[in-house]
Amino acid sequence: MTEFRSDFLSVLTERGFIHQCSDAQGVDALAAEGKLVAYVGYDCTAPSLHIGHLLSIMMLHWLQKTGAGRPIALMGGGTTRVGDPSGRDETRKILTLEQIEDNKNQIKTVFSKFLSFGDGKGEALMLDNAEWLTTINYIAFLRDVGRHMSVNRMLSMDSVRMRLEREQELSFIEFNYMLLQAYDYAELANRYDCNLQMGGSDQWGNIVTGIDLGRRMGVGHQLYALTCPLLTTASGAKMGKTASGAVWLNEAQLSAYDYWQYWRNTEDADVARFLKLFTTLPLDEVAKLAALEGAEINEAKKVLATEATALVHGREKAEAAAETARTTFEEGRLAQSLPTVEIARAALDAGLGVLAAYVQAGLVASTSEARRQIKGGGLRVNDVVVTDDKMALTPGDLTGEGVIKLSFGKKKHVLLKPV
Repeated sequence: MTEFRSDFLSVLTERGFIHQCSDAQGVDALAAEGKLVAYVGYDCTAPSLHIGHLLSIMMLHWLQKTGAGRPIALMGGGTTRVGDPSGRDETRKILTLEQIEDNKNQIKTVFSKFLSFGDGKGEALMLDNAEWLTTINYIAFLRDVGRHMSVNRMLSMDSVRMRLEREQELSFIEFNYMLLQAYDYAELANRYDCNLQMGGSDQWGNIVTGIDLGRRMGVGHQLYALTCPLLTTASGAKMGKTASGAVWLNEAQLSAYDYWQYWRNTEDADVARFLKLFTTLPLDEVAKLAALEGAEINEAKKVLATEATALVHGREKAEAAAETARTTFEEGRLAQSLPTVEIARAALDAGLGVLAAYVQAGLVASTSEARRQIKGGGLRVNDVVVTDDKMALTPGDLTGEGVIKLSFGKKKHVLLKPV
């Protein structure tokens, strides 16, 4: 393992964050002197980021915590209007300006959990590329920026090449995305002395293009690239996706309890890796937890779940989620702090179909999925296995606490509460 002078690259290396770096020694030298100004861009395509974004957020966190320099969280208020084609077979849905603004305002809230913002040295900045992209004069942009970009090289980029190889349409607006991202880097370099762009490994080509554009446009200092791996679980599944959708960071999209449960359900082989990446626990403590075997590995999973949840939702909600899980699974009691979904009492009085109830509770994505789960014995109402997909829930199913407990497998539970 390479020995680095800076705590920043040492921490990232020891914890498994680094996939590629354009010049590790150059980045290390700046970090050791506290002179890095590093950014990660986040487009506003949804009202919340998901755990796929957590690696880059943690990289910004460690940059600030180790005193390596200044982190910049760049909101893509401008680039979201175009849409990143990376890893997609179809054009992203064009969002209205109001949707982009609303998404941006909701996304921004998560960063205060990981970064300290302000005007002082080392304090994080929250910026929006709409500030410079939406005022561009098209002809001037073509002359000043476009002339530095090679279409031959743009066609070789994975985000473009793979779409064309699969004979999937790539719109002209999407083709421009990498140009705008590259321009972001040059603009940040000129405005804020930014010298490092970080992101997922799928962004490597775009980031390197930004380095080249900055050089051609006369940026007066060296620019660097640093990417983290795109994570999959030990079984090969993509991180952050579940049967019921993405694992969102904002509580409006996913409760703290469900977030805790996601990490609690980590595969045994992933526990040590995820403790390093998604918590701030000291590495010696991670090593002790990673050494647990057999049934004891579940204790390490609980620590992972609580620590990861505390970073995003706060310590109080993380510990409440852990207590809810303990009450529900270890003591067998009905925890009132389980996620609750309100339903119309009239619907219950009329008889609420069990398939529709599971969809409404958010435990499954569709009635057909609920039907499949019933055939496999995976759904339970008040801890009784559902065997009839035509079953209807009525007031007679209410427990003494006035709720109906729906369960999907052993770990997912929701309380239906009539109002």
